[in-house]
Amino acid sequence: MNYQEIALSFDCGDDALYGIVSLPEQAARRGVLIVVGGPQYRAGSHRQFTGLARALAAEGIAAMRFDYRGMGDSEGDMRNFETVGDDLQAAVDRFFSAVPGMDEVVIWGLCDGASAAMFYAGGDRRVSGLVLLNPWARTANGIARTTLKHYYRARLTDPALWKKIARGRFDFAAAAASLARMVSAALGAGRTGGGPAAQDAAPLPERMRAGLARFKGQVLFIFSEADLTAQEFLDLVRGAPEWQDLLKAGRVTQQRIDEADHSFSRRVWKDRVARLTVEWVRSW
Repeated sequence: MNYQEIALSFDCGDDALYGIVSLPEQAARRGVLIVVGGPQYRAGSHRQFTGLARALAAEGIAAMRFDYRGMGDSEGDMRNFETVGDDLQAAVDRFFSAVPGMDEVVIWGLCDGASAAMFYAGGDRRVSGLVLLNPWARTANGIARTTLKHYYRARLTDPALWKKIARGRFDFAAAAASLARMVSAALGAGRTGGGPAAQDAAPLPERMRAGLARFKGQVLFIFSEADLTAQEFLDLVRGAPEWQDLLKAGRVTQQRIDEADHSFSRRVWKDRVARLTVEWVRSW
C-alpha cells in the first residue's frame, strides 16, 4: 500500500517534541506507536525504527516514531525511561489527531522502551496492545547471574578462547578478577538500573510486573536468543511464579528470534521483527 510520511511537532509541558507518522492511504483502525529504548532517537539503531514504521505503513498500519524530551530534535532535559509517561501521553494524543479513523494504539518498545511501555499502558484506555522486545529489567545481581550462566558457559566452548590460551595470550589474572566480581554481584542484593524512580522501595522488576498486570490488553514479547538483556528477563521470569502467571495468560504471545542480538542488527532479523509485528497486530 502507498503511504506518506508526515513530520509532526507537539507540546509536552513547555517543550516541543518532534516525530514522524508513516500514514497509509487507508489506515487500519489500530496504529503502532514506536517507543525508543536507551539514549536513542526516533531512527533507532541501524535505522530499525524507520524501517519498521515504513514496513507497517506498507501493510496499511499507521506508525509513529518520535523523540522524547531531551533526545533527537525534541526540546527539554533528557528523561530516564521511568519518567517519560508525559512524553508517551503527548505522543499518543498527537498520533490520534494525525490519523483520522484510528481508535486504538499498540505501543512497540525495545529494551527500556519496553519497560516504559509497561509502566504507561495500564493508565491509558486507548492502548490496546504492547509489543515488548528484550525488556530491560536490570539489577546488579540479575545481570551478574545471567552473565555467569550464559556468557561464561558459552565462552568455555568457544574455540577462540582455547586458541588464545594455547598461544599464551589469555590474561588469567584479569579473567579471575572479573569472575570474582561477577560471583560477588550475583550473590549480593539486587539494585535497579533505573534513574530517580529506581529509589522506590520496590525493585525495578517488581514495578514492571505491577505495571504489566494493570494492563489488560494483548501483549507480544519478542526475545533475541543472543542477548543478555533478554536472557536476564527470561531468567527473572523462570524464578518468579508471579511473572510466570502473567506470561502464561491467554492474551500474551511469546516469540524468539534465533541468533539475534539485542538491537536486531542484521536485515534478516529486522525483517523478522517487522513481519511478526504486522501479523500479530492483524491477528486480534
